[in-house]
Amino acid sequence: MAKEKDQNTKEHKNLLISLLCNFSSELKLILMAFLVLCTLATLLPLIPSSFSISASDLRFCISRISASDSVNSTTSVVKNPPESDNADTKPPLNDKTEPLNGVTKRTFTGYGWAAYNFVLMNAYRGGVNSFAVIGLSSKPLHVYSHPSYRCEWIPLNQSDNRILTNGTKILTDWGYGRVYTTVVVNCTFPATKIINPKNSGGTLLLHATTGDSDRNLTDSIPVLTESQNSVDFSLYKDDSDSDSKFDYLYCGSSLYGNLSPQRVREWIVYHVRFFGERSHFVLHDAGGISEEVFEVLKPWIELGRVSVNDIRDQERFDGYYHNQFMIVNDCLHRYRFMAKWIFFFDVDEFVYVPVKESIDSVMESLKEYSQFTIEQMPMSSQICYSGDGPARTYRKWGFEKLAYRDVKKVPRRDRKYAVQPRNVFATGVHMSQNLLGKTYHKAEGKIRYFHYHGSISQRREPCRHLFNDTRIVFNNNPYVLDTTMRDIGLAVKTFEIRKIGDRLLRTKQ
Repeated sequence: MAKEKDQNTKEHKNLLISLLCNFSSELKLILMAFLVLCTLATLLPLIPSSFSISASDLRFCISRISASDSVNSTTSVVKNPPESDNADTKPPLNDKTEPLNGVTKRTFTGYGWAAYNFVLMNAYRGGVNSFAVIGLSSKPLHVYSHPSYRCEWIPLNQSDNRILTNGTKILTDWGYGRVYTTVVVNCTFPATKIINPKNSGGTLLLHATTGDSDRNLTDSIPVLTESQNSVDFSLYKDDSDSDSKFDYLYCGSSLYGNLSPQRVREWIVYHVRFFGERSHFVLHDAGGISEEVFEVLKPWIELGRVSVNDIRDQERFDGYYHNQFMIVNDCLHRYRFMAKWIFFFDVDEFVYVPVKESIDSVMESLKEYSQFTIEQMPMSSQICYSGDGPARTYRKWGFEKLAYRDVKKVPRRDRKYAVQPRNVFATGVHMSQNLLGKTYHKAEGKIRYFHYHGSISQRREPCRHLFNDTRIVFNNNPYVLDTTMRDIGLAVKTFEIRKIGDRLLRTKQ
Protein backbone atom coordinates (compact mmCIF):
# COMPACT_ATOMS: atom_id res chain seq x y z
CA MET A 1 0.00 0.00 0.00
CA ALA A 2 2.86 2.36 0.96
CA LYS A 3 4.64 1.48 -2.26
CA GLU A 4 1.64 2.60 -4.33
CA LYS A 5 1.50 5.91 -2.42
CA ASP A 6 5.17 6.68 -3.16
CA GLN A 7 4.61 5.91 -6.80
CA ASN A 8 1.68 8.37 -7.04
CA THR A 9 3.70 11.16 -5.41
CA LYS A 10 6.53 10.61 -7.87
CA GLU A 11 4.09 10.87 -10.79
CA HIS A 12 2.70 14.22 -9.50
CA LYS A 13 6.20 15.67 -9.20
CA ASN A 14 7.04 14.61 -12.75
CA LEU A 15 3.80 16.29 -14.02
CA LEU A 16 4.62 19.58 -12.23
CA ILE A 17 8.14 19.61 -13.63
CA SER A 18 6.85 19.06 -17.16
CA LEU A 19 4.33 21.95 -16.79
CA LEU A 20 7.03 24.32 -15.56
CA CYS A 21 9.21 23.41 -18.49
CA ASN A 22 6.44 23.94 -21.02
CA PHE A 23 5.35 27.36 -19.66
CA SER A 24 8.70 28.70 -18.59
CA SER A 25 8.57 31.82 -20.88
CA GLU A 26 5.12 32.85 -19.61
CA LEU A 27 6.21 32.43 -16.02
CA LYS A 28 9.23 34.65 -16.66
CA LEU A 29 6.95 37.46 -17.98
CA ILE A 30 4.66 37.19 -14.97
CA LEU A 31 7.59 37.31 -12.57
CA MET A 32 9.08 40.34 -14.36
CA ALA A 33 5.76 42.22 -14.26
CA PHE A 34 5.40 41.42 -10.58
CA LEU A 35 8.92 42.68 -9.98
CA VAL A 36 8.19 46.00 -11.80
CA LEU A 37 5.03 46.56 -9.78
CA CYS A 38 6.88 45.94 -6.55
CA THR A 39 9.60 48.38 -7.62
CA LEU A 40 6.97 51.12 -8.46
CA ALA A 41 5.23 50.53 -5.16
CA THR A 42 8.54 51.08 -3.43
CA LEU A 43 9.54 54.25 -5.37
CA LEU A 44 6.19 56.14 -5.54
CA PRO A 45 6.29 57.37 -1.92
CA LEU A 46 9.71 58.89 -2.66
CA ILE A 47 8.43 61.00 -5.66
CA PRO A 48 7.63 64.71 -4.80
CA SER A 49 3.90 65.55 -4.39
CA SER A 50 4.11 68.34 -7.00
CA PHE A 51 4.57 65.73 -9.71
CA SER A 52 1.28 64.25 -10.95
CA ILE A 53 -0.24 62.81 -14.08
CA SER A 54 -3.84 63.99 -14.53
CA ALA A 55 -6.62 62.49 -16.62
CA SER A 56 -6.45 65.46 -18.97
CA ASP A 57 -2.74 64.78 -19.57
CA LEU A 58 -3.54 61.21 -20.45
CA ARG A 59 -6.34 62.31 -22.85
CA PHE A 60 -3.93 64.77 -24.48
CA CYS A 61 -1.32 62.06 -25.03
CA ILE A 62 -3.90 59.67 -26.43
CA SER A 63 -5.32 62.34 -28.76
CA ARG A 64 -1.82 63.11 -30.06
CA ILE A 65 -1.27 59.43 -30.80
CA SER A 66 -4.67 59.04 -32.51
CA ALA A 67 -4.12 62.20 -34.56
CA SER A 68 -0.74 60.90 -35.69
CA ASP A 69 -2.27 57.58 -36.64
CA SER A 70 -5.04 59.26 -38.65
CA VAL A 71 -2.53 61.33 -40.63
CA ASN A 72 -0.37 58.29 -41.34
CA SER A 73 -3.41 56.30 -42.50
CA THR A 74 -4.53 59.01 -44.98
CA THR A 75 -3.93 58.07 -48.57
CA SER A 76 -3.17 61.64 -49.73
CA VAL A 77 -1.84 64.55 -47.69
CA VAL A 78 -2.10 68.19 -48.81
CA LYS A 79 1.29 69.66 -47.97
CA ASN A 80 0.49 73.25 -48.96
CA PRO A 81 -3.22 74.12 -48.56
CA PRO A 82 -4.44 76.70 -51.08
CA GLU A 83 -4.59 80.23 -49.76
CA SER A 84 -7.95 81.98 -49.63
CA ASP A 85 -8.47 84.73 -52.15
CA ASN A 86 -9.36 87.12 -49.36
CA ALA A 87 -6.56 86.08 -47.00
CA ASP A 88 -3.34 87.95 -47.74
CA THR A 89 -1.18 86.36 -45.06
CA LYS A 90 1.54 88.59 -43.63
CA PRO A 91 4.40 87.59 -41.36
CA PRO A 92 4.26 89.04 -37.88
CA LEU A 93 6.32 92.13 -37.05
CA ASN A 94 10.02 91.41 -36.53
CA ASP A 95 11.10 93.20 -33.38
CA LYS A 96 14.71 93.24 -34.65
CA THR A 97 13.85 95.42 -37.68
CA GLU A 98 16.72 97.82 -38.20
CA PRO A 99 15.79 101.53 -38.33
CA LEU A 100 16.20 103.24 -41.68
CA ASN A 101 17.58 106.76 -41.31
CA GLY A 102 16.61 106.63 -37.67
CA VAL A 103 12.99 105.61 -38.38
CA THR A 104 11.64 102.21 -37.39
CA LYS A 105 8.87 100.98 -39.67
CA ARG A 106 5.99 99.36 -37.80
CA THR A 107 3.46 97.04 -39.45
CA PHE A 108 -0.16 96.21 -38.64
CA THR A 109 -1.67 92.85 -39.48
CA GLY A 110 -5.42 92.28 -39.39
CA TYR A 111 -6.96 88.93 -38.50
CA GLY A 112 -10.60 87.87 -38.75
CA TRP A 113 -13.62 90.14 -39.13
CA ALA A 114 -15.46 92.30 -36.60
CA ALA A 115 -18.59 92.27 -38.81
CA TYR A 116 -19.57 90.67 -42.11
CA ASN A 117 -19.00 92.58 -45.32
CA PHE A 118 -22.55 91.77 -46.47
CA VAL A 119 -25.42 89.75 -45.00
CA LEU A 120 -27.92 88.81 -47.70
CA MET A 121 -31.62 88.63 -46.97
CA ASN A 122 -32.94 88.39 -50.53
CA ALA A 123 -32.90 89.89 -54.01
CA TYR A 124 -35.79 90.68 -56.35
CA ARG A 125 -36.27 91.66 -59.96
CA GLY A 126 -37.36 95.29 -60.22
CA GLY A 127 -37.97 95.49 -63.98
CA VAL A 128 -36.76 94.15 -67.30
CA ASN A 129 -33.22 95.43 -66.60
CA SER A 130 -33.06 96.08 -62.85
CA PHE A 131 -32.83 94.24 -59.55
CA ALA A 132 -32.84 95.11 -55.84
CA VAL A 133 -30.61 93.35 -53.31
CA ILE A 134 -31.56 93.69 -49.63
CA GLY A 135 -29.20 92.94 -46.78
CA LEU A 136 -27.01 94.18 -43.94
CA SER A 137 -23.47 95.45 -43.82
CA SER A 138 -21.05 96.78 -41.23
CA LYS A 139 -22.22 100.19 -40.02
CA PRO A 140 -18.70 101.62 -39.35
CA LEU A 141 -17.60 100.36 -42.76
CA HIS A 142 -20.22 102.53 -44.48
CA VAL A 143 -19.75 105.53 -42.18
CA TYR A 144 -15.97 105.76 -42.28
CA SER A 145 -14.94 103.90 -45.44
CA HIS A 146 -16.01 103.65 -49.06
CA PRO A 147 -17.40 100.18 -49.83
CA SER A 148 -18.78 99.67 -53.30
CA TYR A 149 -20.86 97.15 -55.22
CA ARG A 150 -20.91 95.79 -58.74
CA CYS A 151 -23.62 93.62 -60.24
CA GLU A 152 -23.01 90.88 -62.79
CA TRP A 153 -25.56 88.85 -64.71
CA ILE A 154 -24.35 85.37 -65.71
CA PRO A 155 -26.66 83.71 -68.26
CA LEU A 156 -27.44 80.04 -67.85
CA ASN A 157 -26.64 79.67 -71.55
CA GLN A 158 -22.85 79.96 -71.56
CA SER A 159 -22.83 81.14 -75.16
CA ASP A 160 -24.45 84.43 -74.04
CA ASN A 161 -22.28 87.25 -72.76
CA ARG A 162 -22.02 88.24 -69.14
CA ILE A 163 -23.15 91.78 -68.27
CA LEU A 164 -21.58 94.00 -65.60
CA THR A 165 -22.82 97.26 -64.08
CA ASN A 166 -22.16 99.39 -61.03
CA GLY A 167 -24.58 98.95 -58.16
CA THR A 168 -26.09 101.93 -56.35
CA LYS A 169 -26.25 101.51 -52.58
CA ILE A 170 -29.08 103.06 -50.58
CA LEU A 171 -28.69 103.37 -46.79
CA THR A 172 -32.18 103.50 -45.36
CA ASP A 173 -31.71 103.57 -41.58
CA TRP A 174 -31.46 107.38 -41.18
CA GLY A 175 -28.39 106.95 -38.96
CA TYR A 176 -30.08 104.50 -36.56
CA GLY A 177 -27.85 101.52 -37.39
CA ARG A 178 -25.87 99.68 -34.73
CA VAL A 179 -23.17 97.08 -35.54
CA TYR A 180 -25.02 96.53 -38.83
CA THR A 181 -26.89 98.89 -41.11
CA THR A 182 -29.44 98.09 -43.80
CA VAL A 183 -28.24 98.32 -47.40
CA VAL A 184 -30.41 98.18 -50.50
CA VAL A 185 -28.31 97.77 -53.64
CA ASN A 186 -30.00 98.81 -56.87
CA CYS A 187 -28.62 96.97 -59.89
CA THR A 188 -29.77 98.78 -63.02
CA PHE A 189 -28.23 97.56 -66.27
CA PRO A 190 -28.14 99.70 -69.45
CA ALA A 191 -31.59 100.57 -70.76
CA THR A 192 -30.81 98.86 -74.05
CA LYS A 193 -30.27 95.56 -72.25
CA ILE A 194 -33.11 93.26 -71.25
CA ILE A 195 -31.75 90.85 -68.69
CA ASN A 196 -32.64 87.26 -69.50
CA PRO A 197 -34.62 88.27 -72.63
CA LYS A 198 -35.23 84.70 -73.79
CA ASN A 199 -36.28 83.63 -70.28
CA SER A 200 -33.54 81.01 -70.42
CA GLY A 201 -32.36 81.59 -66.85
CA GLY A 202 -29.26 82.91 -65.16
CA THR A 203 -27.69 84.12 -61.92
CA LEU A 204 -27.15 87.60 -60.52
CA LEU A 205 -23.83 88.08 -58.70
CA LEU A 206 -23.15 90.91 -56.28
CA HIS A 207 -19.47 91.85 -55.97
CA ALA A 208 -19.07 93.62 -52.61
CA THR A 209 -15.79 95.40 -51.89
CA THR A 210 -14.73 96.88 -48.56
CA GLY A 211 -12.93 99.93 -49.93
CA ASP A 212 -9.62 98.91 -48.36
CA SER A 213 -6.90 100.96 -50.10
CA ASP A 214 -4.20 98.38 -49.37
CA ARG A 215 -6.00 95.23 -50.46
CA ASN A 216 -8.67 94.46 -53.01
CA LEU A 217 -11.01 92.44 -50.80
CA THR A 218 -14.08 91.44 -52.80
CA ASP A 219 -16.83 89.00 -51.93
CA SER A 220 -18.74 87.63 -54.92
CA ILE A 221 -22.20 86.62 -53.75
CA PRO A 222 -24.85 84.78 -55.84
CA VAL A 223 -27.94 86.72 -54.77
CA LEU A 224 -30.61 85.60 -57.24
CA THR A 225 -31.08 82.67 -59.62
CA GLU A 226 -33.78 82.63 -62.28
CA SER A 227 -34.68 79.27 -63.77
CA GLN A 228 -35.91 78.82 -67.32
CA ASN A 229 -39.31 80.39 -68.09
CA SER A 230 -39.67 81.67 -64.51
CA VAL A 231 -39.98 85.40 -65.26
CA ASP A 232 -43.33 87.01 -66.07
CA PHE A 233 -42.24 90.09 -68.01
CA SER A 234 -45.84 91.34 -68.25
CA LEU A 235 -45.56 92.43 -64.59
CA TYR A 236 -43.16 95.18 -65.58
CA LYS A 237 -45.38 96.99 -68.08
CA ASP A 238 -46.43 100.53 -67.19
CA ASP A 239 -50.14 99.71 -66.99
CA SER A 240 -49.80 96.37 -65.20
CA ASP A 241 -50.80 97.81 -61.78
CA SER A 242 -54.45 97.50 -62.83
CA ASP A 243 -53.99 93.73 -62.62
CA SER A 244 -52.37 93.77 -59.17
CA LYS A 245 -53.30 90.87 -56.90
CA PHE A 246 -53.99 93.16 -53.95
CA ASP A 247 -55.34 96.67 -53.66
CA TYR A 248 -53.79 97.14 -50.21
CA LEU A 249 -50.94 95.27 -48.58
CA TYR A 250 -49.69 95.72 -45.03
CA CYS A 251 -45.93 95.34 -44.40
CA GLY A 252 -45.31 94.90 -40.71
CA SER A 253 -42.10 95.61 -38.84
CA SER A 254 -40.34 93.03 -36.66
CA LEU A 255 -42.65 91.66 -33.94
CA TYR A 256 -40.78 90.92 -30.72
CA GLY A 257 -41.39 90.68 -26.99
CA ASN A 258 -44.32 89.23 -25.05
CA LEU A 259 -47.29 90.34 -27.16
CA SER A 260 -50.88 90.23 -25.94
CA PRO A 261 -52.98 87.72 -27.94
CA GLN A 262 -56.15 89.73 -27.26
CA ARG A 263 -54.68 93.00 -28.53
CA VAL A 264 -53.37 91.23 -31.67
CA ARG A 265 -56.81 89.68 -32.16
CA GLU A 266 -58.48 93.12 -32.04
CA TRP A 267 -55.92 94.69 -34.37
CA ILE A 268 -56.07 92.05 -37.10
CA VAL A 269 -59.86 91.73 -37.30
CA TYR A 270 -60.26 95.52 -37.31
CA HIS A 271 -57.93 95.97 -40.27
CA VAL A 272 -59.15 92.94 -42.23
CA ARG A 273 -62.57 94.58 -42.12
CA PHE A 274 -61.17 98.07 -42.76
CA PHE A 275 -59.11 97.26 -45.89
CA GLY A 276 -61.57 94.86 -47.46
CA GLU A 277 -61.35 91.60 -49.38
CA ARG A 278 -58.53 92.65 -51.73
CA SER A 279 -56.03 93.20 -48.93
CA HIS A 280 -53.28 91.13 -47.36
CA PHE A 281 -51.17 91.36 -44.19
CA VAL A 282 -47.52 90.33 -43.97
CA LEU A 283 -46.23 89.89 -40.42
CA HIS A 284 -42.62 89.26 -39.39
CA ASP A 285 -41.92 87.15 -36.31
CA ALA A 286 -38.76 88.24 -34.47
CA GLY A 287 -39.79 86.30 -31.36
CA GLY A 288 -43.10 88.05 -30.66
CA ILE A 289 -45.50 85.54 -32.19
CA SER A 290 -45.93 83.02 -29.40
CA GLU A 291 -48.17 79.96 -29.68
CA GLU A 292 -51.07 81.94 -28.19
CA VAL A 293 -50.60 84.81 -30.63
CA PHE A 294 -50.32 82.37 -33.53
CA GLU A 295 -53.66 80.81 -32.55
CA VAL A 296 -55.22 84.26 -32.97
CA LEU A 297 -53.69 84.65 -36.44
CA LYS A 298 -54.36 81.09 -37.59
CA PRO A 299 -57.99 81.59 -38.76
CA TRP A 300 -56.91 84.50 -40.96
CA ILE A 301 -53.93 82.56 -42.29
CA GLU A 302 -56.29 79.76 -43.29
CA LEU A 303 -58.46 82.31 -45.13
CA GLY A 304 -55.42 83.60 -47.03
CA ARG A 305 -55.57 87.05 -45.46
CA VAL A 306 -52.36 86.86 -43.41
CA SER A 307 -48.80 85.62 -44.06
CA VAL A 308 -46.21 85.12 -41.31
CA ASN A 309 -42.44 85.19 -41.92
CA ASP A 310 -40.11 83.72 -39.29
CA ILE A 311 -37.17 86.14 -39.14
CA ARG A 312 -35.70 85.09 -35.78
CA ASP A 313 -32.36 84.21 -37.38
CA GLN A 314 -31.66 87.90 -38.01
CA GLU A 315 -31.12 88.31 -34.25
CA ARG A 316 -27.54 87.13 -34.88
CA PHE A 317 -26.84 90.49 -36.51
CA ASP A 318 -27.15 93.49 -34.22
CA GLY A 319 -29.18 96.08 -36.11
CA TYR A 320 -31.64 98.77 -35.08
CA TYR A 321 -34.89 97.41 -33.55
CA HIS A 322 -34.45 93.83 -34.74
CA ASN A 323 -33.32 95.03 -38.19
CA GLN A 324 -36.73 96.50 -38.98
CA PHE A 325 -35.35 98.68 -41.79
CA MET A 326 -34.16 95.56 -43.60
CA ILE A 327 -37.47 93.79 -42.96
CA VAL A 328 -39.71 96.55 -44.37
CA ASN A 329 -37.47 96.91 -47.44
CA ASP A 330 -37.59 93.20 -48.10
CA CYS A 331 -41.38 93.31 -47.85
CA LEU A 332 -41.56 96.32 -50.17
CA HIS A 333 -39.58 94.62 -52.94
CA ARG A 334 -41.14 91.19 -52.45
CA TYR A 335 -44.63 92.58 -53.07
CA ARG A 336 -43.71 95.58 -55.20
CA PHE A 337 -45.56 94.31 -58.26
CA MET A 338 -48.38 92.58 -56.40
CA ALA A 339 -50.08 95.54 -54.68
CA LYS A 340 -51.36 98.98 -55.67
CA TRP A 341 -50.68 100.45 -52.24
CA ILE A 342 -48.45 99.27 -49.37
CA PHE A 343 -49.06 100.54 -45.81
CA PHE A 344 -46.44 100.77 -43.07
CA PHE A 345 -47.54 101.11 -39.44
CA ASP A 346 -47.38 99.15 -36.17
CA VAL A 347 -49.66 96.64 -34.44
CA ASP A 348 -50.61 99.11 -31.71
CA GLU A 349 -51.91 101.58 -34.33
CA PHE A 350 -55.37 101.61 -35.93
CA VAL A 351 -55.94 103.38 -39.27
CA TYR A 352 -59.22 105.28 -39.57
CA VAL A 353 -61.12 107.25 -42.22
CA PRO A 354 -64.18 109.45 -41.55
CA VAL A 355 -67.59 107.79 -41.46
CA LYS A 356 -68.71 109.33 -44.75
CA GLU A 357 -65.58 108.08 -46.50
CA SER A 358 -64.20 104.65 -47.35
CA ILE A 359 -60.63 103.51 -47.77
CA ASP A 360 -61.26 103.10 -51.50
CA SER A 361 -62.54 106.68 -51.93
CA VAL A 362 -59.64 108.12 -49.93
CA MET A 363 -57.02 106.22 -51.92
CA GLU A 364 -58.63 107.24 -55.18
CA SER A 365 -58.31 110.90 -54.14
CA LEU A 366 -54.60 110.41 -53.40
CA LYS A 367 -53.61 108.38 -56.47
CA GLU A 368 -51.57 111.25 -57.98
CA TYR A 369 -49.09 110.92 -55.11
CA SER A 370 -46.47 108.22 -54.79
CA GLN A 371 -46.55 108.55 -51.00
CA PHE A 372 -48.65 110.15 -48.29
CA THR A 373 -48.12 110.36 -44.54
CA ILE A 374 -50.75 109.69 -41.88
CA GLU A 375 -51.26 111.88 -38.81
CA GLN A 376 -51.14 110.29 -35.35
CA MET A 377 -53.91 110.47 -32.74
CA PRO A 378 -52.14 109.52 -29.47
CA MET A 379 -54.36 107.58 -27.07
CA SER A 380 -53.74 106.65 -23.43
CA SER A 381 -52.95 102.97 -22.93
CA GLN A 382 -53.99 102.91 -19.24
CA ILE A 383 -56.92 105.34 -18.79
CA CYS A 384 -60.35 103.88 -19.59
CA TYR A 385 -63.81 105.38 -20.00
CA SER A 386 -66.31 103.85 -17.57
CA GLY A 387 -69.54 105.26 -19.01
CA ASP A 388 -71.13 101.80 -19.06
CA GLY A 389 -70.11 100.96 -15.51
CA PRO A 390 -66.93 99.16 -14.36
CA ALA A 391 -68.26 95.62 -14.92
CA ARG A 392 -69.18 96.20 -18.56
CA THR A 393 -66.09 98.33 -19.17
CA TYR A 394 -63.71 95.49 -18.37
CA ARG A 395 -65.49 93.19 -20.83
CA LYS A 396 -64.99 95.57 -23.75
CA TRP A 397 -62.13 95.38 -26.24
CA GLY A 398 -59.05 97.53 -25.77
CA PHE A 399 -59.78 100.12 -28.45
CA GLU A 400 -63.34 100.49 -27.09
CA LYS A 401 -62.45 101.35 -23.49
CA LEU A 402 -59.13 103.16 -24.06
CA ALA A 403 -61.00 106.25 -25.16
CA TYR A 404 -58.95 109.17 -23.84
CA ARG A 405 -56.84 111.07 -26.36
CA ASP A 406 -53.69 112.96 -25.43
CA VAL A 407 -54.10 116.65 -26.43
CA LYS A 408 -50.82 117.99 -25.12
CA LYS A 409 -49.27 120.35 -27.68
CA VAL A 410 -45.94 119.12 -29.01
CA PRO A 411 -43.81 120.31 -31.96
CA ARG A 412 -44.41 117.09 -33.93
CA ARG A 413 -45.51 113.49 -33.58
CA ASP A 414 -44.38 110.45 -35.52
CA ARG A 415 -46.29 109.71 -38.68
CA LYS A 416 -46.83 106.51 -40.63
CA TYR A 417 -47.36 106.25 -44.35
CA ALA A 418 -48.45 104.43 -47.48
CA VAL A 419 -46.77 104.24 -50.90
CA GLN A 420 -47.45 103.17 -54.45
CA PRO A 421 -44.64 100.59 -54.45
CA ARG A 422 -43.75 100.69 -58.15
CA ASN A 423 -42.47 104.22 -57.63
CA VAL A 424 -40.32 103.41 -54.58
CA PHE A 425 -36.73 102.13 -54.57
CA ALA A 426 -36.20 101.86 -50.80
CA THR A 427 -38.16 102.75 -47.70
CA GLY A 428 -37.94 103.54 -44.00
CA VAL A 429 -40.09 103.18 -40.90
CA HIS A 430 -41.85 106.56 -40.95
CA MET A 431 -41.59 107.41 -44.66
CA SER A 432 -39.58 106.79 -47.82
CA GLN A 433 -36.90 109.15 -49.07
CA ASN A 434 -36.09 107.17 -52.21
CA LEU A 435 -38.98 107.40 -54.65
CA LEU A 436 -40.23 108.92 -57.86
CA GLY A 437 -43.18 111.30 -57.71
CA LYS A 438 -44.77 113.50 -55.06
CA THR A 439 -45.35 113.05 -51.32
CA TYR A 440 -48.47 114.43 -49.60
CA HIS A 441 -48.27 115.46 -45.92
CA LYS A 442 -51.68 117.02 -45.29
CA ALA A 443 -54.05 114.07 -45.41
CA GLU A 444 -55.30 114.46 -41.81
CA GLY A 445 -58.79 115.35 -43.03
CA LYS A 446 -58.92 112.12 -45.04
CA ILE A 447 -57.10 109.51 -42.98
CA ARG A 448 -55.56 109.23 -39.48
CA TYR A 449 -54.31 106.56 -37.12
CA PHE A 450 -55.02 106.04 -33.42
CA HIS A 451 -51.91 105.04 -31.47
CA TYR A 452 -52.25 102.99 -28.24
CA HIS A 453 -48.57 103.10 -27.35
CA GLY A 454 -47.33 100.07 -25.40
CA SER A 455 -50.74 98.40 -25.13
CA ILE A 456 -49.70 95.49 -27.37
CA SER A 457 -47.04 94.33 -24.91
CA GLN A 458 -49.25 94.29 -21.79
CA ARG A 459 -50.33 90.77 -20.85
CA ARG A 460 -52.97 92.06 -18.44
CA GLU A 461 -56.11 94.17 -18.28
CA PRO A 462 -55.08 97.57 -19.75
CA CYS A 463 -57.41 99.69 -17.59
CA ARG A 464 -55.39 101.01 -14.64
CA HIS A 465 -57.69 104.00 -13.99
CA LEU A 466 -61.37 104.57 -14.76
CA PHE A 467 -62.92 107.98 -15.49
CA ASN A 468 -66.35 109.18 -16.58
CA ASP A 469 -65.49 112.74 -17.66
CA THR A 470 -65.08 114.32 -21.07
CA ARG A 471 -61.89 116.18 -20.05
CA ILE A 472 -59.33 115.07 -17.50
CA VAL A 473 -55.78 115.83 -16.42
CA PHE A 474 -53.73 112.76 -15.53
CA ASN A 475 -50.07 112.93 -14.51
CA ASN A 476 -50.06 116.62 -15.52
CA ASN A 477 -51.13 115.67 -19.04
CA PRO A 478 -54.48 116.79 -20.55
CA TYR A 479 -56.82 114.23 -22.15
CA VAL A 480 -60.19 114.47 -23.89
CA LEU A 481 -62.78 111.76 -24.41
CA ASP A 482 -62.69 110.48 -28.02
CA THR A 483 -65.25 107.77 -28.81
CA THR A 484 -64.36 107.45 -32.51
CA MET A 485 -62.94 103.93 -32.21
CA ARG A 486 -65.32 102.96 -29.41
CA ASP A 487 -68.30 103.49 -31.71
CA ILE A 488 -66.94 100.94 -34.24
CA GLY A 489 -66.47 98.14 -31.71
CA LEU A 490 -69.78 96.33 -32.21
CA ALA A 491 -69.41 96.26 -36.01
CA VAL A 492 -65.89 94.82 -35.72
CA LYS A 493 -66.98 92.06 -33.32
CA THR A 494 -69.91 91.14 -35.56
CA PHE A 495 -67.57 90.95 -38.55
CA GLU A 496 -65.29 88.54 -36.70
CA ILE A 497 -68.14 86.18 -35.80
CA ARG A 498 -69.38 86.21 -39.38
CA LYS A 499 -65.96 85.46 -40.86
CA ILE A 500 -64.38 82.92 -38.47
CA GLY A 501 -67.08 82.07 -35.92
CA ASP A 502 -66.56 82.09 -32.16
CA ARG A 503 -63.25 80.19 -32.04
CA LEU A 504 -61.41 83.18 -30.52
CA LEU A 505 -63.94 84.11 -27.83
CA ARG A 506 -61.74 82.75 -25.01
CA THR A 507 -58.60 84.58 -26.09
CA LYS A 508 -56.44 85.64 -23.13
CA GLN A 509 -55.03 89.05 -22.46
